[in-house]
Amino acid sequence: MIWRTSRRAFDLADRGLIMGIVNVTPDSFSDGGHFARTDDAVGHALRLADEGADILDIGGESTRPGAAAVTLEDELRRVIPVIEKLAGKTAAALSIDTSKAEVARAAAAAGAEIINDVTALRGDDDMPRVAAESGCAVVLMHMQGTPRTMQLNPHYDDVVAEVAGHLVQRVAAARAAGLGPEHIAIDPGIGFGKTVEHNMQLITGLGRFAALGHPVLLGASRKSFLATLAPCPELEDRDLPTAVLTALGYGSGARLFRVHAVQANLQALRLAEALAAR
Repeated sequence: MIWRTSRRAFDLADRGLIMGIVNVTPDSFSDGGHFARTDDAVGHALRLADEGADILDIGGESTRPGAAAVTLEDELRRVIPVIEKLAGKTAAALSIDTSKAEVARAAAAAGAEIINDVTALRGDDDMPRVAAESGCAVVLMHMQGTPRTMQLNPHYDDVVAEVAGHLVQRVAAARAAGLGPEHIAIDPGIGFGKTVEHNMQLITGLGRFAALGHPVLLGASRKSFLATLAPCPELEDRDLPTAVLTALGYGSGARLFRVHAVQANLQALRLAEALAAR
């Protein structure tokens, strides 16, 4: 399976990719405010790359439950200087975590080659066209509701079937906008409008998403449902359960893993790859 960005092609047949999280925000649930300054964010991103991140996912708007939207101007001010400073300084692919077309356009011009959109190109009418014209790879994620409302009362009759159906529709919309099939990855949206039980069903059902024929991204890093399943009172304590899910997720067909702790997840991923190759 090949996943193409605007600058390279990743062969994901037998190898997964680690996507390191770079939150240039004051209010993200795990590390909000830690890397809000441009130089701090750049330094953090370079450390993640040194630890083995294949992709650096740079975001300027928190999507934690209850988060408020930020203005276009604030988001641009946060992320574009970071991308500009990282471009050419790392071999890692740069990804922009945004649902705003203008942010995606500016990020691509600055050096980003992946658009990671939690709205699956629905949040901005111009996003499908901008994504197609940029040549970037895209990650289409499922979310029920908005970050402000998604955890109020999430409900599904069959969460795996409904999320898969939604992603099939969003892939079709992306294709209709001009994106090639090799540019599209999908994300079931762990924690985005889901209960603990929904999350567990999605993780155990990853094979259903892999069967859709696009790379599957698993984004479970440090999320609160982990604390209900394993004793991890501090956020950093959730890194070990996250790494376990990375290994299990690879075995179920996921190939992209969006994480905070790159080194631990890379070790888990390489072990899972080695075992699968025997």
